Amino acid sequence: MSDTKTMASLNRVTTPPRADDRAPVVSVHWQSRGSGPVLLIVQGGDGDADTSAALAQALDGFTVVTYDRRGLSRSAGLAAGPVELPRHTDDALEVLDAATHEPAFVFGTSIGACIGLDLVARHPERVRHLVAHEPPLTGLLPAAEREAVDRARDEIDALYRAKGVLPAMRKFFAGTGIDFMDREPDVGFPPANPSRMKNLEFFLENDAGAARRFHADVAALKRVRDRIVIGAGARSRGLWIHACAEAAARAIGVPLVEFPGGHGGYVAHPRGFAAMLRQLLTP
Repeated sequence: MSDTKTMASLNRVTTPPRADDRAPVVSVHWQSRGSGPVLLIVQGGDGDADTSAALAQALDGFTVVTYDRRGLSRSAGLAAGPVELPRHTDDALEVLDAATHEPAFVFGTSIGACIGLDLVARHPERVRHLVAHEPPLTGLLPAAEREAVDRARDEIDALYRAKGVLPAMRKFFAGTGIDFMDREPDVGFPPANPSRMKNLEFFLENDAGAARRFHADVAALKRVRDRIVIGAGARSRGLWIHACAEAAARAIGVPLVEFPGGHGGYVAHPRGFAAMLRQLLTP
């Protein structure tokens, strides 16, 4: 492990194939910073291992592990069809097993929150504590609200098919309340370079649908509720993504904790997020 906050140790782990899908073996890029108990960060959207670098820098007292989800950036290899969320969970477990033999802290956001919930439900012995920030679990919403969100998701998909990545993502950002002006003063955002555009395309082609099809094992999560916190952004109030977090907290029977910013708050408010995580994940 790296013992500095300014440099990350770079690693790779080979993920075995699953018997129930066509996903190939993939070499997953992961990296670690700092020292202390392992905290695995599972990104949302098109985020790769570098997306939460500012958050990792602010998380003193942890070995912060981040990785490129399969299909993104330095994690090569694509499935012949859509990648289902349990495949992503298996990849996260491989990264975790490579980083530590001890139960780890986990922070996941958006689809990463769904992966974190699936991880603690299926492998509770590997998770010391989980903070799941705004998991898009629309299956827990009332029928009318769920149908409205499904229509909005259909519109984003149609816009992507007709006009491409950027118009679709602008609609996605508007629907989830992502405001690029809402950020800590010195925080910048990654430009829409060719690598990021490929990641966004993969997200829209594969992972947005995987998150949409995913249904959390609420019964299994209730059995480990003592190690789960559901998070939501203060700026997300009134939006469907905040409603999903509220519904997940109610269904599992755990606290709902509000974080700074909105759906992308972990990037826009890294110091505020780090302060909250230190309170919730006391080593």
